[in-house]
Amino acid sequence: MKILVTGSAGFIGSELCIKLLEKGITVIGVDNHNNYYDPALKEARLERHLHHKNYSHLRFDISDRNAMEQVFSEYKPQRVVNLAAQAGVRHSIDNPDIYIQSNLVGFANILECCRQYKVDHYIYASSSSVYGANLNIPYSTQQNVDHPLSLYAASKKSNELMAHAYSHLYNLPTTGLRFFTVYGPWGRPDMAPFKFTQAILSGNPIPVFNNGNHKRDFTYIDDIIDGIMRVIDHPAKPNKYWQGDKPDPSSSFAPWSIYNIGNSKPVTLLNFIKILETALGKRAALEMLPMQAGDMLATYADVVDLGKYFHYKPKTSVTDGIEKFVEWYRIYFDV
Repeated sequence: MKILVTGSAGFIGSELCIKLLEKGITVIGVDNHNNYYDPALKEARLERHLHHKNYSHLRFDISDRNAMEQVFSEYKPQRVVNLAAQAGVRHSIDNPDIYIQSNLVGFANILECCRQYKVDHYIYASSSSVYGANLNIPYSTQQNVDHPLSLYAASKKSNELMAHAYSHLYNLPTTGLRFFTVYGPWGRPDMAPFKFTQAILSGNPIPVFNNGNHKRDFTYIDDIIDGIMRVIDHPAKPNKYWQGDKPDPSSSFAPWSIYNIGNSKPVTLLNFIKILETALGKRAALEMLPMQAGDMLATYADVVDLGKYFHYKPKTSVTDGIEKFVEWYRIYFDV
C-alpha cells in the first residue's frame, strides 16, 4: 500500500505519517515548508519520520500542477490524504490570495491527479469553520453550511463541493473530514494552546476575544489521527437511499461522504485558560476584548455518524490533553 500525505511536515500530517509508517505502509510526503509559522518546528516534526525506510519526502507546493503530476506518475499512490492547506481564519482576512492558490488551485490539482491515476480513495481535511453563521449546536453534517464567516471557511466548503463533482463525474471516492480545533504536542503556534502557553510563561497578557465566552470543541491530536486511520481503508460509497427532493448533505448518490471529527465536549475559552493555568502552575494575565471579524461563537461536533460507521470515540479529555501538551512544550522549548 502506498499513501500520499500532503502537508506531511504539518501538525496533523506529520503525526499521520508516523502512524501509517508504524502500520508498514509506504508513505510519500509533500509539503511546501512555508513560513506561515516557524519553519524550524516543521523541520523538527519531519525529522521524526524523515529517515524511515518507507518514507519519501518532497518539498513543493500543491498548487504546482507539474510537480503534482510528477509525484503521481512516479509513485502511483493508491490513496491520498490531503492535509495541505493555508490555515488560519484571521490570516485569510488580510491575505486572501494565498488561500485561493493553496486551498482551491492546489486542491483542484490533487483531484485531477487522483482522477487521472485512478486513486482508490481521496481523503481531505475540511473544517468546523464551514458551519459559519449557523447557531444550531452541536454542529451536524445534516445542517446547512452556506454562510461562511471567512475566506478560509469558504475555501473548505468549496473543497467539499469540488470533491462531490469529481465523485459524481469520475466515480472517485472522496471523504471530507471536518476537524474541530485540533491541539496537542507538536501543534501549531498560531493556535490558542500554543499562544496562551507562551504568553503565560513569559508574563504577557492573553488577548481574550468575546470576553472569553467563545466555546471551542478542542480535539486532541491522537483522537484526530484515530479518526483518519479508521476512514482511510473505507472508500466512500454511494448512498442508495439518497433522494434529490430530500437531500442528505453528508452523503450522495455519488461515492462522496462528509464527517465531523471532534471531541464533542466544548469548553469556554475562560475555562480552557484555567485548565492551562493549572497545568503550568502559573496564573494568566487577561486582556478582555470584543468579538473579532471572522470568529464563530462556538464549535461543537456531532460525531454520531463517525461513531456509527467507524466506531470512532474520542478518548482524551481537555485536561489530560493540555497536560500532555504542556509537558511537550516544556521539553521542546527547554522551559
